[in-house]
Amino acid sequence: MQKDMQKNAQEGTKEIVFYTNPESRGCIVRRMLEELGVPYTTKVLSYNGDMKTSEYLKINPLGKVPALKHGDLVVTEAAAICAYLADRFPEKHLAPSLDSPERGTYYRWLFFAAGPVEMATSAKACGWDLNENQQMVGSGTHKDVLEALELAISNGPYICGEQFTAADVYVGSHISWGMQFKTLEERPSFKAYVERIDARPGIKRADDLDNQAKIALQTSSE
Repeated sequence: MQKDMQKNAQEGTKEIVFYTNPESRGCIVRRMLEELGVPYTTKVLSYNGDMKTSEYLKINPLGKVPALKHGDLVVTEAAAICAYLADRFPEKHLAPSLDSPERGTYYRWLFFAAGPVEMATSAKACGWDLNENQQMVGSGTHKDVLEALELAISNGPYICGEQFTAADVYVGSHISWGMQFKTLEERPSFKAYVERIDARPGIKRADDLDNQAKIALQTSSE
């Protein structure tokens, strides 16, 4: 146990570098970082070239954000970054413990949002009809996804009951954006859940920082 504590202390001293754009899924990771309350350095990348430089493509070959460097380690994909950070800083209690029966629930809905929710909302935004391809796509129909999301938040106030976790950071962000951009309908349960998420101080700080970054990007491009 002492070795584990020493390892965690050493990991905590490594610099966290966060690559993002305030109009991207990087906003989810910003929320996670602010909920953790750990120090990090932000690198805001523009879509008109910064993400496609040879330097950044070494970090993420897709040329997309978000990405996270923790020391020499690189993690991409918002859900993976959230899960990584929750486990790297267990003292922040943003994931159920490994022996908790809620651990499976946590994984289930975190990656449900990363898979079926992403698929269904992207399909709706792009005008793709999933009803004719239910056996092919992993999400099932758009209606199926909505019903599953209601199940995910039914244990309230959070996905794992009373414990707020990285799954809420991720799922809450997707539900919020889905309602905003009309790829998810505004159900009362969704609105109440998002209101609880948005009221958290860490979430408010993150959103304020992204709004400031958005203004700075707009100003620099004028």
